[in-house]
Amino acid sequence: MTRYVALLRGINVGGHRRVPMADLRRVLTGLGFTEVRTLLQSGNAVFATAERPTDELVATIEAGLAAEFGFAVDVMVRSDAEWRAVVAANPLEVRDPAKLAVAFLRAPFDPAVLVGVDPADYAPEEFSAGGRELYMYFPDGLGKARLTPILSRRLGDGATVRNWNTVIKLLALLEPAT
Repeated sequence: MTRYVALLRGINVGGHRRVPMADLRRVLTGLGFTEVRTLLQSGNAVFATAERPTDELVATIEAGLAAEFGFAVDVMVRSDAEWRAVVAANPLEVRDPAKLAVAFLRAPFDPAVLVGVDPADYAPEEFSAGGRELYMYFPDGLGKARLTPILSRRLGDGATVRNWNTVIKLLALLEPAT
């Protein structure tokens, strides 16, 4: 069995697109996944299943959620090994884990997304891309970041963001339940 992390995008924000975590666990279990655990109310789940391509898991989970809740939910999935690689590859200093964030992308990062964005114009905010992730540091917080609207617009629906605290807590959840 392989463990995976599923990140749901755009749920439980402002009382819209409600997906209670107990229901998410029930749906994932109903899809045949085991050891299902959730973190926070923002759509973070860890589960185990036979090793499968992540795009297949994404399609299965998105279909299950749409059938259960009646609306589409974008899902990003990473295997245990991929999640650990994300943590290990972080190129930014972890000064404050609440202000360090990772945008998890559906597809490999396309440098064209940031054409014309000069990092010096946004200092002391920082960003660095790698693989299917974009690492970002916002010293004044994500809500006050000048880069946030630009990145949101350019990344669109193909990304969901988690702060470093959440990334590390999900890493811990990947350990087998005792």
